[in-house]
Amino acid sequence: MQDNQPSSVEAVADTVPAARVLRQFRIVFNAVKTHFRSVEKVAGMGGAQLWALSVIQQHPGIGVNGLAGKLDIHQTTASNLVKALMTQGLIEQAKSSSDRRVVTMTLSAAGESRLRTAPMPFAGVLPDALASMDPAVLARLEHDLNALILVLEAGEAGANTPLSDL
Repeated sequence: MQDNQPSSVEAVADTVPAARVLRQFRIVFNAVKTHFRSVEKVAGMGGAQLWALSVIQQHPGIGVNGLAGKLDIHQTTASNLVKALMTQGLIEQAKSSSDRRVVTMTLSAAGESRLRTAPMPFAGVLPDALASMDPAVLARLEHDLNALILVLEAGEAGANTPLSDL
């Protein structure tokens, strides 16, 4: 076989729609994984932690429930992220002056410094790419991925897990 000729596996993959779509998923997953590896190498922290840190910077005084909402993750997952950020000294917590039961968060000087050196986009490449897409394309993609989820019988189990944690 000549070097410029596709192998029989590649030829089949080029003609079978399921194989082409699977290849597209691999490309997407590889882009996400590559970004998160870069984040960890440069910033010294996981992608979910970096995203949480950026949200706290954008919303000084946010609480854990607000953070969970902004990241579209479960409240328990947000609490775990906050604990990790506190342990690293990247955020500060304080009781709200108006309601002492409410704990608010702001970035520490170390948190501000960490964000200055971290690679963008803070939310990750996939959320950033999706946010930039045409609404009609997103609607079709949502519909089609919903059909795939139904075939997989996947349910909602992983819906609130950050991609960097998968």
